[in-house]
Amino acid sequence: MSAVLIEGIGVAAGVIGVLAWGPQITEVWKHKRHDGISLPTFSIVAFSLTLWLIYGIAIDSTAMIFANILTLSVIAIIIVGVVRLRKTG
Repeated sequence: MSAVLIEGIGVAAGVIGVLAWGPQITEVWKHKRHDGISLPTFSIVAFSLTLWLIYGIAIDSTAMIFANILTLSVIAIIIVGVVRLRKTG
């Protein structure tokens, strides 16, 4: 299998993974619901993704770098939304 195809599969997986967080973002930002969201769990997930990002950089994998930056961004959006809601509520 060619390296371009392998990276393309990785990028597609990353995009699908990011889309999976869409409903959670909608719940937090649109519906203002944050019950059941564990900030410690989200923090651990963010730390894990950061390690995967470092690994992706170390092996020079565009797909891993792209996917982990996108997913970290989505996780940050959720965390910021939850912290904002919990401060005002």
